[in-house]
Amino acid sequence: MRVPFTRAETRSAAGSARATLALLSASVGAEGLAAAAARPGLLALVDQHAAAVRESLDGDRRPLSAAALAGYAEGVRAAASEHGWQPPATPVDWSAPDWLLTRLLAVCALSRSLGAPAPAPLPLV
Repeated sequence: MRVPFTRAETRSAAGSARATLALLSASVGAEGLAAAAARPGLLALVDQHAAAVRESLDGDRRPLSAAALAGYAEGVRAAASEHGWQPPATPVDWSAPDWLLTRLLAVCALSRSLGAPAPAPLPLV
């Protein structure tokens, strides 16, 4: 059976978005969300960033999608890389994360709310 090109492309895009979010969750989300659960201040900060991400993706008017969240996260990381940001080589100190890691953690929190899987932690590299 042959799959029409448009359907194959959609499946590939959806799979790519899920893969991006799974990698992000593995590198930042699992550890960061566990830290946020134990630190009310961090949880509040992540909630604020999640609200800003949702607003920037027009999430109040249309449902968030894995593709939108993955694209947002990739855009944030690409912009940060252009300005010299590098993923941390050591474990993240979640008592004082930088803006970028907090923003990516917020994407992970939103992704979890969509029901995306949260794999075991891996290095951020």
